[in-house]
Amino acid sequence: MKTTRLLITLAIAIGLVGYAFWRSSQTVVEKVVIIGFQGEDTPRELPSDGLPDMRFHFLSPWQENQIPTTQQLDPPLGSENGALTQVSQKFWEMDEAAGGHHTGIDLSGIGGANTALGSPVFASGDGLVVFTGSPSPRWGNVLVLAHRDPKGNPFHTLYAHLFSINARLGKLVARGEKIGTVGTADGHFPAHLHFGAAISDGIDIGEQFAATLRNQLDPTALIAASHSSDREGISPSFLKFANLTQAEPWTTLQIKGAEKMSELKK
Repeated sequence: MKTTRLLITLAIAIGLVGYAFWRSSQTVVEKVVIIGFQGEDTPRELPSDGLPDMRFHFLSPWQENQIPTTQQLDPPLGSENGALTQVSQKFWEMDEAAGGHHTGIDLSGIGGANTALGSPVFASGDGLVVFTGSPSPRWGNVLVLAHRDPKGNPFHTLYAHLFSINARLGKLVARGEKIGTVGTADGHFPAHLHFGAAISDGIDIGEQFAATLRNQLDPTALIAASHSSDREGISPSFLKFANLTQAEPWTTLQIKGAEKMSELKK
């Protein structure tokens, strides 16, 4: 009797296991797509528009060597001391509607609303233009400058919601040089400049609002650390004073006096 029950139990167990294997063989499993690693036989892929996203681009050694050292930073809107402007949203201020902390400062006209629309935006410090474009609708037109501090550490400043961009990609610009005008991010906001700063050796636009503080810097504190409001302390940019900025980005090595040298060889 016991042997019969054992055989029946084993038969049922074997039947259940067999049924489970049969069902698993009938399940359609989607092909696993490996993301982040490029296999030898995997087709090379680009974004859907076929163009690489320059926000994830690291600078070449040639570009890195062009990044100037900036001894002083000035407010990018208004006068050298930021006169006739106000901070409408502070750095790392929590915005419940946006779901995160503000990653820069918003600068607008003292009259509020659209009083700053079309106002000139100036380079906060001597820098190299490493990004120009519109990464997303709510960013609008964006320009990013690469800088080095007096110790040689890389950082960048970001100018967003621009109506126009007045400096070409690859251009060396001087502190106080006009690089754009204040816009509204195509009507998404009242006219203001979103001004950000971050520790970076590449192109890192990031987000307007974030949950975690990463490489973002407080632009107000950054300017205050290197800016003097005294009349004697507001000095012109060395690049501008020495006329070292170029009207067009350098694409080849430019040697002064090359024409004279060629004449001497004749």
